Amino acid sequence: MSTFTLTLTLPADATTAALRADVAHGLTRDPKQLPPKWFYDAHGSELFEEVTRLPEYYPTRVEREILRSRAADIARATGARTLVELGSGSSDKTRLLIAALTERSGPLCYIPVDVSESALKGAAGVLLADHPDLAVHALVADFQAGLALPRERPGPTLVAFLGGTVGNLLPVERARFLSGVRSLLAPGDALLLGTDLVKDPGVLVAAYDDAQGVTAAFNKNVLAVLDRELGADFHLADFDHVARWDAEHEWIEMRLRARTAVTAKIPALDLAVDFAPGEELRTEISAKFREGGVREELAAARMELSHWWTDDDGRFALSLAFPRP
Repeated sequence: MSTFTLTLTLPADATTAALRADVAHGLTRDPKQLPPKWFYDAHGSELFEEVTRLPEYYPTRVEREILRSRAADIARATGARTLVELGSGSSDKTRLLIAALTERSGPLCYIPVDVSESALKGAAGVLLADHPDLAVHALVADFQAGLALPRERPGPTLVAFLGGTVGNLLPVERARFLSGVRSLLAPGDALLLGTDLVKDPGVLVAAYDDAQGVTAAFNKNVLAVLDRELGADFHLADFDHVARWDAEHEWIEMRLRARTAVTAKIPALDLAVDFAPGEELRTEISAKFREGGVREELAAARMELSHWWTDDDGRFALSLAFPRP
């Protein structure tokens, strides 16, 4: 019989406090920057879903193809009876894993982790309708701030971090994140990691600067979030969307470039932010990876790469890693 449990690990004002801190720090430094998590209010999430359906944006589509062809292999390699998904969102692609793990090992415990309570409840409702024996223990949590998993769960545990989201972290942040994941893993547990791969810069830039302008609207939405949540007076039309390939760091950067001199007031922070004409605000990095680099980063966090699966064109990879002593 299916069960649903929801555990709140964040204070009621945690999201607002984090937004205020990120804006106060990011918009007063040089160069200016904001973390990409602030794209994702309700409208931003809708825009991102639209982005994933664009012909230029391949990662979501390709990762789903790999999962469809390799889910049974992942189930055999791990024998997992608990699946933890970090940044679970709609849990859309995860359904392929849930089906394969359930077929392989029987009733499954699924632990989705997300900062959005509404997203967790919505996804759980769909999953429980499809899987009568599924036990869902949802965690409202920020996995980057440390995470404690429920102790009462069947092993082995598979932790999944999909979508290439690990690429949004700077190298030092990735090292800290992977070490944190390693601390959650017991012998026999595993990490399934989705990574977008280095490829032709033209393909990469197009994926973040589509012809229809959906990604531009998604990028600018962060300003709408600041206007609504902090009483700011940004005008989206004052900024242009910019996507560029940084060959040195092998990552895509998304930025917002001021068309003219702009002064934005943020009353909630008693702050006025000046932009010179052409000045840019970095809103996202999206690192792209090579197999050797992923192997090295996992090894530094005391994990060993066991399986490496890509699509036929080598655009995206799923890697499976197990903890080392």
